[in-house]
Amino acid sequence: AAARLAAEQEVENLSGLSPNPEKDIFVVRENRTTCLMAEFAAKFIVPYDVWASNYVDLITEQADIPLSRGAEMKGKCGTNESELELSWLEQAYTLKLFFLKEGHNTSRGPEAFWRLSRIQFTYDTSERTYFKDAVSPGKHTASSHRLSALVTPAGKSYECQAQQTISLVSSDHQKSVQLLLSEVRLQPFDIPADFVFSEEHKCPVDQREQLEETLPLILGLILGLVIVITLGIYHIHLKLTANQVQIPRDRSQYKHMG
Repeated sequence: AAARLAAEQEVENLSGLSPNPEKDIFVVRENRTTCLMAEFAAKFIVPYDVWASNYVDLITEQADIPLSRGAEMKGKCGTNESELELSWLEQAYTLKLFFLKEGHNTSRGPEAFWRLSRIQFTYDTSERTYFKDAVSPGKHTASSHRLSALVTPAGKSYECQAQQTISLVSSDHQKSVQLLLSEVRLQPFDIPADFVFSEEHKCPVDQREQLEETLPLILGLILGLVIVITLGIYHIHLKLTANQVQIPRDRSQYKHMG
């Protein structure tokens, strides 16, 4: 049964299709149907210790580790739980994303949503591409704590162009590792058709930026409409006053009347 399941599951790294070299695209398919799609740019900021010039004190350096385009991937889809696992540089770095779909009761009745429930990042400070002369090099794991991120109504995809920062706690002396995500489009459940995202649910930052972009246009249209209405009323007023009989103010002009 396990062999049959493995044969029926496909994973694809489609990052080469993105015009942005920093953006990655991953697809998980089961039974010839897309069950998880993820597009995003990701980078990790990892603090680590090195010896100071006196070889007595320790100082903290910072490694900036981008998600490699050649990452190997695994995935698992379920009704209420899904996972995406990415590894790169000969598994020196591994990122695991865990998704959960659940429901809750609201004033409008029961509603379902999905969220990013857990992140686990494993990194090796003996890897020399990003870590230089780390003290006590070895593997460490950074994990999220009670995470509830990318919350999205069930049946929709999550979209956020703005950069988001998620903090992870590392096993390396409890250091804080930062995960920077941007240009995110993600859906781990209920994909309607092969390689097709559902309607997007925009993150609050994107919604605010969109409002800030459209608000000046809306205000300009309202101001223009007010000016047009004002000019129209003034034009009508001129026509009405022009058609009224003008009563002469000089009483001498009344002598030809009667």
